[in-house]
Amino acid sequence: MAKPSENLIELCRAAVEAERVATAEPYTKEGWAAWMEAAETFQRAVVAEAGQEPKQSRYELEQAAKKAVLHPEPDGD
Repeated sequence: MAKPSENLIELCRAAVEAERVATAEPYTKEGWAAWMEAAETFQRAVVAEAGQEPKQSRYELEQAAKKAVLHPEPDGD
């Protein structure tokens, strides 16, 4: 199982939030620019992190980050 870094999870969170903001309004190129930039930044980070030692599957790393953001595990408290 891939283990994304906190930085990768934060970049994913930023992309998800930018998507929420962009899709709350009718489409405009300018309105979606922040989302596209955040998504691109997240994807570049996934590729970079997957290539570090020990190497991880880019797909599994991306999915693990998205799961951490979209479906977080409940706290044990």
